[in-house]
Amino acid sequence: MHYTGTIWRPPYEAGSLLLEVTAGCTHHKCKFCTLYNDLPFTFRLSPLEDIEADLQEAAKRNRMWGWKDRRVFLTGANPFVLRYTFLMEIAGLVKKYFPSYRSIGSFARITDISMKSDKELIQLKKAGFNGLTIGMETADDKALGFMNKGYSKNDILVQCRRLEQAGISYKFFYLVGISGKNKGTEGAKVTAEICNQLHPELVGANMLTIYKNSLLYQEIRKGNWRPESEMEKYKEMKTLVKNLSIETEFAAMGASNAVQLYGILPKDRMKLLSVLDGIIDNVDEKELEYYRKNLRHL
Repeated sequence: MHYTGTIWRPPYEAGSLLLEVTAGCTHHKCKFCTLYNDLPFTFRLSPLEDIEADLQEAAKRNRMWGWKDRRVFLTGANPFVLRYTFLMEIAGLVKKYFPSYRSIGSFARITDISMKSDKELIQLKKAGFNGLTIGMETADDKALGFMNKGYSKNDILVQCRRLEQAGISYKFFYLVGISGKNKGTEGAKVTAEICNQLHPELVGANMLTIYKNSLLYQEIRKGNWRPESEMEKYKEMKTLVKNLSIETEFAAMGASNAVQLYGILPKDRMKLLSVLDGIIDNVDEKELEYYRKNLRHL
């Protein structure tokens, strides 16, 4: 298999066939992100022949071991940025080697969706694209602007509604702490307001971890931004859970979270809030700081 650098996937894609079609990120400007700093380039598209070779290899492996891959997850920061025709070629190859596959997923930026017409989105759904993972991070416009995300909360609404109209499901990643010190609660509230107007299958919360090789670390050193305390992050997460009124999964399952959480809203709201209250009332800030400082690079 042609894999380049560290391969990132959401926790819920553990059972999917991971297919590299891109490496790196087309945007590569978010101040907090260091995920693709190990690559000697910003972004690279895999040749179609490499993609087909990997599918051939995976199909051969499956026949040998009697495995059945029902879902394919395209790796890279935002493979959904690829032009419509190339994505359709990939879907055709997936169908050729895995005729019983159910769907194709990937990470996607909000701006990637805007590059596709409504008709193209419908055709991509028919070809199997479904269950995109979108790193919305927040709907706090000030935070989105400061972190160089490249879109606004209104863009989130418009583009995700277009996905819904095309029948393409999606999941959100929310970055706890992105709004900065004393601003997390308001950031969580406005994010919940936007989510409540949409239908994400899941809202996944990840805690912000600041590494020294990030642009955000430099902003902190210059005095331009202040991070939340660990306890503030849990209060922010509590605010998000409390204000989400839609029916959706909520998860804080990644390594950035010292405590793993999962539930279905609104059914499990009180259970989730009870766990978060337990952390806020009983866990020492220094314990949480220790976990954060000793967390290996994500």
